[in-house]
Amino acid sequence: MTSSSAYLRFLNLTHAVNDQLGNADVDLLALRLLEAIAIADAKGTHLTVTEAMSLREIASPATMHRKLNTLLDAGLILQTYEGKNRRTKYLVPTASAAKHFEQLGKAMLSALHTN
Repeated sequence: MTSSSAYLRFLNLTHAVNDQLGNADVDLLALRLLEAIAIADAKGTHLTVTEAMSLREIASPATMHRKLNTLLDAGLILQTYEGKNRRTKYLVPTASAAKHFEQLGKAMLSALHTN
């Protein structure tokens, strides 16, 4: 198997995983934002709402605000507070998001190990 065929197989499998989210509003921009939130969480930090909205490489702040609401409505992220500061909202992935990334990881392994 070539690396390009493995990658194309992985892309095909990711479409199936993404379709399982069952929420048509969770589009590619929302998934990219979810990835940024999950990467920060994996590093032991959490993005704030303000930091997420400033990720201009993904989309404009207005679009990011809509995508945050989409992810919240889909149950893929939560807004939390740290300590007594109630003005700063932190974004954390939920168990549903962890399950989604687990399925993507399995898709990646499947794409690599198929002859």
